[in-house]
Amino acid sequence: MENTNRNVFGLNGVTGMLIATVLLLSILVGLTVMGISAQQEVANKPYKINNISTLKVRDKDNIKNKVIEK
Repeated sequence: MENTNRNVFGLNGVTGMLIATVLLLSILVGLTVMGISAQQEVANKPYKINNISTLKVRDKDNIKNKVIEK
């Protein structure tokens, strides 16, 4: 039996590999840009804690002491 359906530039050959590589690199670039923009946004919003003496370890109410400075 002879395989006559071989195609080097088909989707399962070099072209498919290039498409997959470009897709993965574009996802990587997109996630990197989103991460950097999120870090820059948060870095421009410093916060301070009103009353440090009322803080407790692993308490949900600690968020009430946090004030975002503008």
